[in-house]
Amino acid sequence: MRPTQALMAGGEGPIGRHGKFLGGWGSFGGMPQKGIIQYTLSANKQNPLAGAANAAVFNTWRRFSAQVLYVAPPMIFFYYAMSWATDRNHYLNSKQGRAEFADE
Repeated sequence: MRPTQALMAGGEGPIGRHGKFLGGWGSFGGMPQKGIIQYTLSANKQNPLAGAANAAVFNTWRRFSAQVLYVAPPMIFFYYAMSWATDRNHYLNSKQGRAEFADE
C-alpha cells in the first residue's frame, strides 16, 4: 500500500499526477508577491506585558460594573429572605413559638 499524497505533501519529491513538485508548505513555487513589506521587532526589544496590569485593573472594573446590577439585587433579596426564614425557624422552635402555636 503506498502513502497518500496528503502524507507525501511535506516532502521534497515529485507530487501530483504529472510528477510536478509544487514546493514546501507556504511556498507553492509561484511568482513571489510584490509590494508586501514586513517589519519585525527583535525578541529582546519586545515587552509582551506592557500595560497588562493597568489594563487588567480597568478591564476588571468595567466588566464588574456592567454585571453588578444583574447579580447584586437577587443576592441581596435572597440573603434577606434566608435571614428572615432562619430567624422565623428559630422563633417557631423556641418556647415562645411553641406556646403561640400550641393549639394548632
